[in-house]
Amino acid sequence: MDFESTFGGSLREAAALIDHTELRPEAHADDIRRRVDEAIEGGFAAVCLHGGWLDLARRRLSGAGPRLAAVIDFPHGAGGLRAKRDAAAAAWDAGADELDIVFARGLFLAGEEVAAAAELEAVVKERPRGALVKVILETAALPPGAPRRRAAELAIEAGADFLKTSPGFGPGGATVEDVRLLRSVAGPDRGVKASGGIRDAASFAAMVAAGANRIGASAGLAILKELSHG
Repeated sequence: MDFESTFGGSLREAAALIDHTELRPEAHADDIRRRVDEAIEGGFAAVCLHGGWLDLARRRLSGAGPRLAAVIDFPHGAGGLRAKRDAAAAAWDAGADELDIVFARGLFLAGEEVAAAAELEAVVKERPRGALVKVILETAALPPGAPRRRAAELAIEAGADFLKTSPGFGPGGATVEDVRLLRSVAGPDRGVKASGGIRDAASFAAMVAAGANRIGASAGLAILKELSHG
């Protein structure tokens, strides 16, 4: 897989699409330091972590290129409005540039669209200037067709900057079909992040071709290495 010949972009541009993640619950400080260093080395868009590691990561980044992203109400999205709002405020205070917040699909599937959207709106309206909010829909756990589209529409209506497929800890990961669906809802002005099961150049390229402009992956360096070898 040659990113330049396939997409007309350089390896550096490919790297700039990747959110390098360390979201394992057993991860420790050395793991976080390594991920941050890899994000800097790779020239990735961001390093994405649990909120408790933001202070360490911010010091480690020390003004380097990657942005700092934190997951909120991860991975199930069932913590409720106050939990989401408080965790988001703490993440902003700790220096997060971006939040990946999990959609309350339980509320949504129960027909409580207003409550599900209100949780997102409470976070979006408090974001600092220049900060981004990505909404993790967990598409694999939503009925296909109209329900998936409606969940994505609610996130956009709530002010999301990005629609994201999945947290990577649920019943399935990113699919080309779901990325296409999210892109059709997001339009040209909002982002789409594909996440979950993207571990090689072929899956990376497939998601980009489908319309993703961010890729969540813990295998960022391996993907770049494979892309560089063509």
